[in-house]
Amino acid sequence: QVQLVESGGGLVQAGGSLRLSCAASGRTFNSYAMGWFRQAPGKEREFVAAISWNGVSSSYGNSVAGRFTISRDTAKNTVYLQMNSLKPEDTAGYYCAAAGNFVNIRTIPDYWGQGTQVTVSS
Repeated sequence: QVQLVESGGGLVQAGGSLRLSCAASGRTFNSYAMGWFRQAPGKEREFVAAISWNGVSSSYGNSVAGRFTISRDTAKNTVYLQMNSLKPEDTAGYYCAAAGNFVNIRTIPDYWGQGTQVTVSS
């Protein structure tokens, strides 16, 4: 079992930066691929980024590639999402997820966090 708690959301102006954190509990955290998703009101959930259990592999959604960076700190059981050059269309609830392998993280995560809100003003 893995519990995920996100933090770091807030209000930022367009062009600014935020760093989201996802703290995981559970002894098997280091064996899970981790990911970030987002969902805006009235829209479907969107894949943002994912990282493999060992941090070697990562992938990004087309809308954030080149602006967002995912990373993990195994000693702190935490995964991060550094968001730069934020745009109003990045406004959404951001959710952390964990999956048993990197292939599945984009489609069938095993665990979800409660989410943190990011609002980007124009």
